[in-house]
Amino acid sequence: MTDQKHNLSFDDWDEVNFPRPEENDFDRVVERAVSRRGFLGSVLAFGSGAAVMGTGLLKGTTALAEGHGMAKSRFPFTPIDIATDHEVHVPEGYTAKVLVRWGDPLFSDAEGYDVNAGGGAVAGSDRVFGENTDGMELFSFDGHEIIAVNSEYTNNDENLPAEQEGTPANADDVLKLQNLQGVTVMEVAPGDDGYAVVVDSPFNRRITHNTPMTIAGPAAGHDLMKTEADPTGTTSLGTMNNCGSGRTPWGTYLTCEENFNGYFGSIDADAARPDGYDRYGIGADGWGYDYHKHDARFDYSQNPNEPHRVGWIVEIDPTDPESTPIKHTGLGRIKHENAACAVAPDGRIVVYMGDDERGEYMYKFVSNGTWAPGASTEGLLDDGTLYAAKFNDDGTGEWLALTPESTGMASLAEVLIFARMGASAVGATTMDRPEWIAVNPHAVEAYCCLTNNKNRGADGKNAGGDATPANGPNPRETNNFGQIVRWRPSEDDHAADSFEWDLYVMAGNPEVYPNNAYGGSDNVTPGNMFNSPDGMAFDSNGLLWIQTDGDYSNEGEFEGHGNNQMLVGDPVTGEIARFLTGPNGSEVTGVCWSADRRTMFVGIQHPGGSWPTGEGLPRSAVIQVTRDDGALIG
Repeated sequence: MTDQKHNLSFDDWDEVNFPRPEENDFDRVVERAVSRRGFLGSVLAFGSGAAVMGTGLLKGTTALAEGHGMAKSRFPFTPIDIATDHEVHVPEGYTAKVLVRWGDPLFSDAEGYDVNAGGGAVAGSDRVFGENTDGMELFSFDGHEIIAVNSEYTNNDENLPAEQEGTPANADDVLKLQNLQGVTVMEVAPGDDGYAVVVDSPFNRRITHNTPMTIAGPAAGHDLMKTEADPTGTTSLGTMNNCGSGRTPWGTYLTCEENFNGYFGSIDADAARPDGYDRYGIGADGWGYDYHKHDARFDYSQNPNEPHRVGWIVEIDPTDPESTPIKHTGLGRIKHENAACAVAPDGRIVVYMGDDERGEYMYKFVSNGTWAPGASTEGLLDDGTLYAAKFNDDGTGEWLALTPESTGMASLAEVLIFARMGASAVGATTMDRPEWIAVNPHAVEAYCCLTNNKNRGADGKNAGGDATPANGPNPRETNNFGQIVRWRPSEDDHAADSFEWDLYVMAGNPEVYPNNAYGGSDNVTPGNMFNSPDGMAFDSNGLLWIQTDGDYSNEGEFEGHGNNQMLVGDPVTGEIARFLTGPNGSEVTGVCWSADRRTMFVGIQHPGGSWPTGEGLPRSAVIQVTRDDGALIG
């Protein structure tokens, strides 16, 4: 994702404003109980992962497929070619059309989209579909179908008067931007021309940067969570930069706060910045949202603890519009991409999570309590243990518990508030931007998109100063293509402390890099190549849908990749095929299915040109894809 105002990705913006330190962040910020020598030993144990590169990566997978007689493709479509235009393309026999666009009313009293006003006035901006759609889930409830969908960020140039060049001039401008982000909950229903939003449905709801939230879990009430407006440290306002998503086994929505740091700043450029700010990229200027100039909550010189109250996973009940969203501090404070839930054999809840920044970590939460249908879920997402992943080069791995004892931190609350420092402390494996994680519904295994990392290499460091040499799951230096790592927990138990892993795919360009690791793994060909896998979800058949957010220049080492796209992979055979291409300039992100599995909903974020209307400003949207013969699509 790129910040339009700065024309930089959020990772690049962070690195420009917060150069990677020479020394480890943990050494500077936290007094450790373990020795420096012991910490370095755990990091250096990884060594170089270069040995896993090259051809033959998926031979084990292919052999497994042949052994099960599944070498024949399970894909019910003819793969499509790349595209470089401003349209959405799907295979022959399929149709794609828009379900809802940024600015479309959710309620009949809301003004419609106005191209001359950047979508509309501030009044009613919290009663329309939000901008820059991302993760989403569909819930069935008493015969209703309800989609909860994130709106990650705003393109300020398109929401504010042209003469302001994307800079808010007053509190109303800030409020409008705050209203267009967050989460949309909306009922959808099928009709003669496909699905449509049910305007004025009692389930329709906008959750914005100002919606009241409850803070739960071990960090609730800690001094670092308290503000003048909330001296208890147990309530907050809003959820922001909501990227990926998840769903709980009991039917609630999990929205994930990712690049929250750029919403904060200070009108006093010399104001002291508390410990931990650098690791999370919090500085005086922000990304240009300028909230801090018009809303004191976002001025850290006045509210230094407010940034601690974001970077969490938030649970929302889509079936109850009166319910209060809950920030679950037990799941840790990082730049959350998504949340993938699984149920362990003994009923404990497991939540896998990625921290989307170069050189950060992959996490897992395991509840202490157990879940059963109809039983209370209170505490299940807070009372438990947070772990960070360590991948060994021999294909094994372990989950390292983040506790006061293992990290040397003073309390569990501080471990969770500064989870990144905790993962550094225990020697977890630095990863190439761990984004969406998906759990296979038909096998005890999970997958994580490692989108890319141009800084991977001997001299690369993450925001805390941790070295990022090539290692097992991240085997390529200057990795502009990305890969997907897969792991299988010991004893078929997602709550287990150990696992075995491999790489399902390494993206690349076999035309530019033949017989080279940058050409990709064996299942990447000139006909399906791609870069920067990002979004990911399994369908009911156990096929893996992969969405990309990468370089769409179609030039140089990306020639032949075309626009960002959605592919489908077979976990058993390793086969991957291109199903959909997005408009030029867009990211394809977020996917879910209707209750009858005959309609697939897909998000198109920050499109270029004037998609989808062909006139005026481009508008992010959710599209619906169906088979022309009415058959199942997932």
